Amino acid sequence: MKKVLAMILAAMMLVAMTACGNAAGNEAEDGTYSVGIVQLMEHVALDKATQGFRDALTEKLGDKITFDVQLAGGEATNCTPIVTKFINDGVDLIMANATPAVIAAKEATSTIPIVGTSVTDYVAAEAAIVESNEKPGGNVTGYSDLSDIAAHVELTKKLCPDAKTVAILYCSAEPNSVIQGNQAEELYAAAGLTTVTLTASDITTLSGVVTSACEQADVIYIPTDNLFAENMEAVKNIAVPAKVPVITGEGGMVETGGTASVAIDYYTLGYRAGEMAYSILAEGADPATTPIGFMTADDMELVINQENADAMGLVIPEDLQ
Repeated sequence: MKKVLAMILAAMMLVAMTACGNAAGNEAEDGTYSVGIVQLMEHVALDKATQGFRDALTEKLGDKITFDVQLAGGEATNCTPIVTKFINDGVDLIMANATPAVIAAKEATSTIPIVGTSVTDYVAAEAAIVESNEKPGGNVTGYSDLSDIAAHVELTKKLCPDAKTVAILYCSAEPNSVIQGNQAEELYAAAGLTTVTLTASDITTLSGVVTSACEQADVIYIPTDNLFAENMEAVKNIAVPAKVPVITGEGGMVETGGTASVAIDYYTLGYRAGEMAYSILAEGADPATTPIGFMTADDMELVINQENADAMGLVIPEDLQ
């Protein structure tokens, strides 16, 4: 009888351990993994990050990995039901693309590993996503898209040496943008340029903000901002006729309407987040002790929209060609 009881207890412990393992995002019994991806909106930078993430995991796991990619249509409130679906589906890991997506995922689960991307500051962001960059302390880690604003200031001075006033534009509803906007104000002022900060609250106010910027400044600076990134065509249609160059925090924003940037590659950003996810899924890494990743100067490249520059009569200096 004692032997039978011991076997029953052992079996119960095995079931419990398996259940806990699956809840923590470990490999499923059939050797496959499922990942839910919640992306705040569809635009060039976020799309590249998602693709890089998927490619990294697919290269390492092949057909052992499946993805459920869901877009939130630019509405932070839409992220919550998407994440809830992932939890109900029992995914092994959640990739959250953009700050509101990461916050929604964190608030929904404390057990499923979450890897974020396209987040500027995980510590200072609304709701303090992690305890510190070195030791996140919970079930969330990820890669930051913090760009080198000092490099953008230097680019501005080289591209527009006669500029005296720079208008800094961003969406006031995006915490990442506020952080970058404040840094840009300090760095541009330190470089001797007068700054004018103008913020848009949504798409209805964006055109008016850009028009006002063109009237007040010699050059415009827009950090990595989801609202403006999604509407760079509208920015171009106002800034180019006004002959006001637009320096951006991200390369995709140059491709869709900006003038120039020293930019990180969002595909690489997503790819590295995918490598991080692999370490968690397949190698047992703990998000709580997996440091937030940051891109380096070697990951950045000069991006110029030559058509945009030509339309404004802007001559690109030789050292930028």
